[in-house]
Amino acid sequence: MHLVIRRSSCVPFPVDAAPPSESEVPRRRSLRASAVVAALLLVSVHGRAASKFTDPEDGAFDLSNLLLTHRGVLPVPTLITEPAVGYGLGLGLLYFSLPKKSADAPDDTKAPPNITGLGGFVTGTHSWGAGLKHFHTWDDDHIRYLGVIGKVGLHLNYYGIQNQPRAYQLDGIALVQQVLFRLGNSHWYVGPRYTFFDASTRFDATVPAGIREFERDQRVAKGGVVVDYDTRDNMFYPLSGTYAELEADLARGGLGSSTNFQEQTARGYQWIPLSKSWVLGLRADTGVSQGNIPFFAQPYVSLRGVSDAKFQDNNQLTAEAEIRWNVTPRWSVLGFGGVGKAYGHLHSFSDAPTAFGFGTGFRYLIARKLGVTMGIDVAHGPGQNAFYVQVGSAWR
Repeated sequence: MHLVIRRSSCVPFPVDAAPPSESEVPRRRSLRASAVVAALLLVSVHGRAASKFTDPEDGAFDLSNLLLTHRGVLPVPTLITEPAVGYGLGLGLLYFSLPKKSADAPDDTKAPPNITGLGGFVTGTHSWGAGLKHFHTWDDDHIRYLGVIGKVGLHLNYYGIQNQPRAYQLDGIALVQQVLFRLGNSHWYVGPRYTFFDASTRFDATVPAGIREFERDQRVAKGGVVVDYDTRDNMFYPLSGTYAELEADLARGGLGSSTNFQEQTARGYQWIPLSKSWVLGLRADTGVSQGNIPFFAQPYVSLRGVSDAKFQDNNQLTAEAEIRWNVTPRWSVLGFGGVGKAYGHLHSFSDAPTAFGFGTGFRYLIARKLGVTMGIDVAHGPGQNAFYVQVGSAWR
């Protein structure tokens, strides 16, 4: 389970990074059934709203003018149905602004919008969390900054070698700081990332077998180098392009960590336009770790339809594909499926159980100028069904 922040489909705001490990659970897998989404889609079908809610290009319901011109916020109400944290409610607020363009920038220069997000959630298992996130670009997208701070109190399950849930509590404060610098005018970005998580864990009974050197209070503090490659035509819901990220981290006492370990992660997404209406998406994701990594910080398989942290070990490998049909310029439907394995300590790769998830969904282009879509994915995985309210792509 990575301490890396991933673009989350669960958090009440989209992020390129998130608080570490288990604290990602309610974020990345929160399943948002939003009354706001339904209302917006209903308006788009049945008529025009006020001018600031319509797009002059096609007359459809659109929030671009509200979010950019009238400085509005995008509310993202959340119904959480993730088995890892139980049923609950959440709310996120997203504020968008366009970065300033320099006078000598090429006309075709497209920088992603600046985003500020504030959100929180609570569930019936007494799990809760709150966070603040900001993403900003400068110098015509030659500098990208990401900052996240959050606090969580989670009631979770550790599955271990027997794949049986053992309840435990995870509390803590998380901080992420990242700055990436573009290499010339290329599609490559390089820079440092620092992640800090001051955690406290407690099992309801004895500590499960398979957990090495358990400590109730631990500080995970790691610094590393991030390398990104980004040719996406849109950061929220791409029609074409590639996004890849490599990260290598060290957790050491000099950085504030109470335990020493190393972690390397790699993920890549590619969107291939097969025709004007069809897009094929491919995803590969892996994470490996060495040293005394805390159990809650280990890599884990993340798929729609799979409970977060259920398939977790020293290493993980995941692959997923998605096919999208753009029915109209505003509406699209999709199907997806993927598999993954967690291995290294509890299981060898060949003996590790295989996680799988597949399903279908739809999106509506709710802010054309930003490329922001909203919709729902429905998925099936090992022993469960799940649905997710998504802002943009599920791949973050």
